[in-house]
Amino acid sequence: MAHHKSAIKRIRTNRRLKLYNRVNRKSLREAVKAVRASTTYDTARTALNEAFSVLDRIAARGILHKNAVAHRKSALSHFVKALEKKA
Repeated sequence: MAHHKSAIKRIRTNRRLKLYNRVNRKSLREAVKAVRASTTYDTARTALNEAFSVLDRIAARGILHKNAVAHRKSALSHFVKALEKKA
């Protein structure tokens, strides 16, 4: 257990931020999962737009690094383009 007042406050802050990050990462995983689960190009394209929105929000909030977000967006775009070629 922390003894200093600032350390106790830091524990409270970290607990609150942990919950905030968990909620945002959960929405990220759900958005990516929706794109990956798509079987047609049309549904994948709409899910991709939603996922891009979520990814951009997460990058703006600093939950993930902007380059990590760019990497994920690129991978999802390649997946959707592959679905387009199949159709």
